Formats: sequence, structure tokens, C-alpha cells
Amino acid sequence: MDNQSEKTGEKAITDNHAGDDSLKQNQDEVDIKEDAAKGLEGKHEQEGKNEQEGKNFMELYEESLKSIQEGGVVKGEIVQIDKEFVLVDIGYKSEGMIPINEFIDPEGHVSAQVGDQVDVLLERREDDEGTILLSKDKAAKIKIWDDIREIYEKDGTIRGKIVSRVKGGMSVDIGLPAFLPGSQIDLKPIRDFDAFIGSEYDFKILKYNKRRSNIVLSRRAILETERAKLRQKTLETLENDAVMEGTVKNITEYGLFIDLGGIDGLLHITDMSWGRVGHPSELYKVGDPITVKVLNFNENTGRVSLGIKQLKPDPWSKADEKYPVDTKIKGRVVSLADYGAFVEVEEGIEGLIHVSEMSWTRKIRHPSQMLKVGDEVEAMVLNIDSGNKRISLGLKQVEPNPWDVIGERYPVGTTIEGRIKNITDFGIFIGIDEGIDGLVHISDISWTKRVKHPSELYKKGQEVQAVVLNIDKKKERFSLGIKQLAPDPWDEVPHKYPVGSRVTGTVTNVTDFGVFVELEEGIEGLIHVSELTKEKGGNPLSRFNVDDVIQAKVINVSRTEKKIGLSIRKLEESEEREIYRSYLESRDGITSNLGELLKKGMLERENHRDERKPEDAAKPSDEASGSSEEDSDDEQAEKTETV
Repeated sequence: MDNQSEKTGEKAITDNHAGDDSLKQNQDEVDIKEDAAKGLEGKHEQEGKNEQEGKNFMELYEESLKSIQEGGVVKGEIVQIDKEFVLVDIGYKSEGMIPINEFIDPEGHVSAQVGDQVDVLLERREDDEGTILLSKDKAAKIKIWDDIREIYEKDGTIRGKIVSRVKGGMSVDIGLPAFLPGSQIDLKPIRDFDAFIGSEYDFKILKYNKRRSNIVLSRRAILETERAKLRQKTLETLENDAVMEGTVKNITEYGLFIDLGGIDGLLHITDMSWGRVGHPSELYKVGDPITVKVLNFNENTGRVSLGIKQLKPDPWSKADEKYPVDTKIKGRVVSLADYGAFVEVEEGIEGLIHVSEMSWTRKIRHPSQMLKVGDEVEAMVLNIDSGNKRISLGLKQVEPNPWDVIGERYPVGTTIEGRIKNITDFGIFIGIDEGIDGLVHISDISWTKRVKHPSELYKKGQEVQAVVLNIDKKKERFSLGIKQLAPDPWDEVPHKYPVGSRVTGTVTNVTDFGVFVELEEGIEGLIHVSELTKEKGGNPLSRFNVDDVIQAKVINVSRTEKKIGLSIRKLEESEEREIYRSYLESRDGITSNLGELLKKGMLERENHRDERKPEDAAKPSDEASGSSEEDSDDEQAEKTETV
């Protein structure tokens, strides 16, 4: 339309100029004929005719310019540039004016130059001051609407720049403001609209309305067309075991979606690596290029399964050769469990260090006591099972076992000194060597004292001495004793308190079954209730109280069981017999042969029974029979007294 208007304007101007020349030539011929026929007339009459002819010419020129209407688009030439306006010659009797700001680019530079051809819109014809007002921008907009109509009809594309975000989508500058719906920006839903601001793309025109100045664009339509072409091309090469290039399109917990070119495939997390993958985002991000292998392509459903690890051989296929038993390896801790730590030996091969294989000396309850995820460790291969893809590793095996040499450094009977590291109900633990603690059982704290809890005598951190009692390498136990630093006082008890001897002690406890008597510090004897003198009509224990000092007779001694049996009854009986013996020896009145014989027999019997008392003490069952014999002796004494 602009070109047609321009041509129409130019044709009108050309036709008017041609008419004026022809009219002038005809008039001259008439004048010559009149001059020849009538003669030359006066000068003033000729000048009047020329003025009339000039007037007719201007009327014809004005008539020719009536074809340039206000609101029409014509082509003009820039003839002058000043600070405020650009003057453009459009073939009118005076130049038109365009504001300079219509020629300033985004950088602030004036893009117009004298001699440039521009399309302009005649906004207003000559006013009272003779000014013609033109507009380059409005002419461009009219031309853009023509281009939009043409592009829409031919299903073409138009270039535009996304300039801002609006409700429901984006605003695009294509020379005119246009609307791009959010659903038409890309093939996938858009989360960050602002990321597209300032970007230039090609768009399809979905619809337009010039009267309402409404233009709706779509970028998705172009992408779908391109994707359909790529899909067709990809299908020509897509087959099982094919190696293809793609782009990470989306990331989920279970894998990656890969765009192979119009077709999406799933790369499952288990097919990403022979090793451990916590989350796919640890290895890739959206937009990353990736090389994959087609594991399965279902033409009916269109599903494509992909893999990366299949591009490499399975590392377990040669694990037996690379990691034989007793080989030292280095790896990275990738996971911790209650029972141990998993170490990545190489990509796809992990070994387990069980908590029992972490330290020779420490009791590890959880692997976090020694390791954390990400630690680089050195371990030894204890066992390998390639079929089940398992490797057992040991951390402590890298270092020598201190229990192998502990027996040489601390033989049984050695006196050691250490700090108490822990106190329990059953004993105290003493630090001996790095990581090795020895146990002093509560029974090995004192020979004589009754210790209810070790904390009665010791506290944590205290330096103590002890004697090595036993070392069990298999069970990793180190037994110590404190009481063994001094000789066992019970070794001398049988000699200090022989059976039959009279002892003096202090009552320490009165129980239902007897009385405990302390003979010396740590040495106690028991007077059983059966060894107390019988009280007529009363309890024999009632006459004893704690701290009473009493005497008793030793009736048995057990060094191994650390027990001393005492008897008050036997003590009193022996005293009676002594009195009775003295009585017999002092009598002179018996002169009969029978009396002498009885006296001699009773003395021999009494001496014989005294000799058997140690045996009676060792054999409680004989004690009862001894008592019967004593009773018989008393009866015999009565009989002798009677005689």
C-alpha cells in the first residue's frame, strides 16, 4: 500500500508537469501566428498574459498534490538534521518535519543521515506557519500491521524480544506490543518467567485484531514443529544397544529424563553408575549433554530405557584378580550403618568394614566412633565373593595386633602401674597399654575386706598398682589383681589357728545360724548355733551381742574356702574334762586292782580322743560320733565315780 501510494503520488506529480509544458507550447504557437497576422502588440499586454499563465500553473500544481492525504504513508529523503527535527522531502512544496527522538537508538545515538530514504506518515498538512508534520514511527507501525497480516496468512514467523512479564504470560516487542501466553513459551511448564526477559525468539502469530491492537504469539508452536522433525529423524536411528547423544531434560528421585531429539528416554538411577548414586542431581543437572546406551525401545508404547553404566564393563568381572585376600586397598567411606561402614574401592565396587574389624582394642558400638562419610581409609581384604558382589574389609588388620605381643611385654606375675579408667559393680578397669585395659575383679581387690562396691576404695583417674593374673588373647581379656601385691594372710591361718586351739575374738555379727567372731583384721570365724552351749528354756544366741569379746575353740580350718569353724560348746567340754582329769590324777584312795585298771583305761581313752580331734574337725560327720563318744565317757566317769 505504501509503495502504491508512493507510486500514485509520483505519477500525479509527473502527469501535471507534462500538461503544463504542452499548454505553454500551444500558447506560444498561437502568439506567433497572431504576431505574424496582426503584428506585435504592446509590451504591457504581453506581461498581463504571462501573469495569467503563471497563475494557472500554480493552480494545476496544487491540484496535483491533493493525492497526498493526511494519514497516508509516502517515501521521503532526509535533507537536513538539526537538534530537534529531521527535515524530509516528500515531494511537497515544503519539507516535512519529524522529531529527532524518533531517530535515536537505545544507545542514545542519532541513526539518521542526510540522504537516507525513509517511510513517513503525513500526520498534518501545511498549517498557518507552512509546517508539514511527519512521523517515521507511525509509518513503521502501519507497515508492521501489513507485515503481520501477510505473515499470518502465509503461516510464517516473526522475530521479537520478550520485554516484561504480564498477567498470564509475557509482553513481546515485535515493533508493536504483543502478548505471549505462559503456556506458549516452551514445551514444558515454566517456573521462572523472569529468565526469559531480554531474550529474542521467533514466534508464530496465533491471532491478531488491528482494531483492538491485539496480537497473540506462540513460541511453543515453533518448538513442536522442530521437535516433530527431530523425532522423525531420531526414529530412523533408534534401536536397542544404540549409543546416542542427548540432553538432560528433567531430574527425579528415580532417574533422569533424556531428550534424544524429539523422543524422551528414562535413565534409571540404577543404570547411571556401577557404583552408589544417592540422587541423580549429584551427577547431572538440567541441560547437561549426555551419552547413553539404548537398553530397550518399545515401538508400541514409545518408551525408551537408557543406561550409562552399560557403556563400561562390570568392574566385578575382574575383582578377584585385582583384590585378592590380604591385599591392602584405599577407598572412600560412602555410607555408615549400625553394623559397619561401606567403603568404595572403585566405581561400582564397595566393601564392608564390620564394627568388629575396626579396632584391636576398642569396643566399637557404632562405626561413627571411628569413621565418617567421606573419609579416605586404608583397609585389608579379608574375603571376596564376586558372585554376590561382596568384599569384607578389615581396618584393624592394617596395624599389628597388640594382643600378639602383650603377653611378652607383661607376663603373668608382672606388677604394672596404671590409671583407673572405669569403675563398675564387678570391678575396676586399669589402662595398661594403648587401647588395652585390664580388669581387677572385685574379688581380687582385697584378701580380707568385704568390698560391696569398688568405689568404696578407689575413684576414677587414680593411679594404682596391680599384678598380672592372666592374659586371654582369643577373648582379649587381661586379668589383674590388687590383693596379690601382698601375701595371702590365709596362708598362715592354719598355723596361727590350729584345730583344737583356744582363740579370743570380737563378735562382729549375730545371725540365725550362728555368731561371727573376728580373730584379727580380715580373719573371721563362725560359731554355728549347734556349737553354742544350750540354755535351758532360752535361745542360745540371746546372750551374744556385737563387740562382745569371747573365747572359743577352733574345730576346723579351710584355707581354700577361707573359713574357720569355732565352738564354745567344745571349749567348755574340754575344760570340764581337764578338771575331771585333774580330779582323777589327784585321787589316792583307790587301791583295788579294778580301780587302777579303770583309771588307766580312761586316761588312755581320753588321750586317744584328743589325738583324733583334728580329724574330727575335718570330718563333720565324725563330729557327731565324737560327741557320742564323749557322752559315753561321761557316763563311764559316772560309773567309775560310783565304783
